[in-house]
Amino acid sequence: MSRDRDPALPEPPSRRLLLKGAAAAGALAAIPAAPGVAQAAVPAGRPKPAPFVNPLVRNRADPHIHRHKDGFYYFTATAPEYDRIILRRSRTLNGLGTAAESVIWRAHPTGPMGAHIWAPELHRIGGKWYIYFASAPAEDVWAIRIWVLENAHPNPFKGTWVEKGQVKTAWETFSLDATTFTHRGKRYLAWAQHEPGMDNNTGIFLSEMANPWTLKGPQVRLSTPEYDWERIGFKVNEGPYVLKRNGRLFMTYSASATDSNYCMGLLTADADSHLLDPMSWSKSPTPVFTSNDTTQQYGPGHNCFTVAEDGRTDVLVYHARQYKEINGDPLNDPNRHTRVQKLGWKPDGTPDFGIPVADTATAGD
Repeated sequence: MSRDRDPALPEPPSRRLLLKGAAAAGALAAIPAAPGVAQAAVPAGRPKPAPFVNPLVRNRADPHIHRHKDGFYYFTATAPEYDRIILRRSRTLNGLGTAAESVIWRAHPTGPMGAHIWAPELHRIGGKWYIYFASAPAEDVWAIRIWVLENAHPNPFKGTWVEKGQVKTAWETFSLDATTFTHRGKRYLAWAQHEPGMDNNTGIFLSEMANPWTLKGPQVRLSTPEYDWERIGFKVNEGPYVLKRNGRLFMTYSASATDSNYCMGLLTADADSHLLDPMSWSKSPTPVFTSNDTTQQYGPGHNCFTVAEDGRTDVLVYHARQYKEINGDPLNDPNRHTRVQKLGWKPDGTPDFGIPVADTATAGD
């Protein structure tokens, strides 16, 4: 990773094709992995990873898995009580399901960071650990903003988590789901926010960073809910996450309300393009990952990516429910479970998300 000094993951061989059916541009050199994407390659010859067990972690939404150079997978996610930040670790992906869970930070009883503790992400930057998360004041629970914690200890379960404050964006409006990545020596933050004057709940924004808790600007809008499938229940683009492969950057995001209509979209940019130019990003006109009646998985979304234990197999991490009908507000339903499955690749070098896999069979099924 560019600034984190974690071992880079070699790319699988692939042809490079320009966006939207342009002519092939020749073979590409390997591209290092980005923070939070595909990290910590392992020695060749390691056995194939065990089949994934799903759900991986029950009652944990908005999952984030970071594979670190110490050989551990670190897991954090939204707890359904929305009152704390949790952390697990395991040397295997399946092991996260039974790993001990620690509370590393709790919501304030009053004031800022007092309510709606949502969507934490754990990143290693410049030799320190950082957690990005969304929260609101206890007295104004929908005034949600992005906040950052920092821990200088090598072990994120130890040391002290210091509150670095709010990530200040261009507007004091509803904002959440921050993620960070590096590209060509620059660090970026992508997030979701309501832009004043826009007929939506949230769009996707991108900015270069001056440090892990400060934006450098400009702040540009990459996507707004424009298709019907992005505007069911709520007009939402949220939960961005970046994967670098095959000469391109793929930014997934989630759309619509958090019920069975929740689904994933995809933005794509050429690795040589200017990332802060919205015209560099091409938007898929159809969702790339949706609910499936056959496998009985509903509302898949708020994803991230990691790699399997072999160090090469790309893994899609997301949450979904096991039923379609929900009583009341979906945000009050605690049964969004963390799930993992292999991410495929199409001949043109773009990701093949497939469908959300069925639950793993257990003894007696």
